Amino acid sequence: MAAIAVLFFLLPVSWACAPQKADYVMVSCFPNAIIANVPECPYGWEIGQLSLGGVCYTGINTPGFYRFTIPDLTPKNHSYCGTLSEYVGGKDPKYIFYNSIVSNDSSLTVRNQPVNYTFSCTYKAAYLVNNAVFSQRVATVYVNNGSLGSFKSQLSMNVFTNSKFLYAKDAPYVIDTSEIGSEVFIGIEAKGLSNRFKVVITNCWATPTPYSTDKKRWSLIINSCSSDNTVTIFENAKESRSMFKFNSFRFQRLEKVSTVWLHCEVQVCDGEKLFCQPTPCISRTKKLEADPSGGILTMEFQIRAQHSSSYTPLAGTFLCMLCIFLLNAVISYASL
Repeated sequence: MAAIAVLFFLLPVSWACAPQKADYVMVSCFPNAIIANVPECPYGWEIGQLSLGGVCYTGINTPGFYRFTIPDLTPKNHSYCGTLSEYVGGKDPKYIFYNSIVSNDSSLTVRNQPVNYTFSCTYKAAYLVNNAVFSQRVATVYVNNGSLGSFKSQLSMNVFTNSKFLYAKDAPYVIDTSEIGSEVFIGIEAKGLSNRFKVVITNCWATPTPYSTDKKRWSLIINSCSSDNTVTIFENAKESRSMFKFNSFRFQRLEKVSTVWLHCEVQVCDGEKLFCQPTPCISRTKKLEADPSGGILTMEFQIRAQHSSSYTPLAGTFLCMLCIFLLNAVISYASL
């Protein structure tokens, strides 16, 4: 019996999980988190033998997969479980976050093939957002089984009641003609992102159509500077929300009910890697035309005439009196 016991002792220990050849990783890139999934028991490795970045054994077992999560893109001490980030500038700037899931082969003997699942998520820094109808709903969009993430769905542009920017107005935003010249308070916000990212407004302009490229346009902000004294920028590139105000207006030779579309070019700037603050406006010359390089947020304003307003009959009365005066003048001249 002792010999049999020794024989069983010398036999290899049975596999805790069924090994499978797993040569891929599934990645979901969220606006503020990254989730990586590898097939369960890759080459015989158990969940407790795999680590994120070689330092964090935080994987969990889900049906058919081992899941590792980077819960925040704002690294603690500039690194969350070995997560690294890189900014790539140029015409299409982007941020790249990358890490790896590696096996622990520090034991005396290794019976499994070592694994190293390197993955990354790429986030564009500039977005084009066109909303035909002013909507305050913000949804989360992510890419399954890929390595491309998006901040796009987190950007929103709202009209607020006053300069405190506490309460957003209901959509659609309607301005009566009697209120032309009143102040309009605009806030552009990136919701749900890490606090490392700042919203930078570079250009804002208005058009009488939904198209941001319409040649009939009125500039409000040019290269992060107010176009004139009717526009005031309260905060820009400091936090996840930038705010400004302008005096409402309407385009000439339009119908009684007209629509003004506001377009704003915005950038999502990584404050930990870049200097996000624009150059002070007093130290540079504003270009006459904006040079769009970021994404564009679009909002709709409706301008509605008040048929009951007091100036309409007064204008008619004035015109009638003017006609009578001119007629009397002509008759007097003819009698001379």
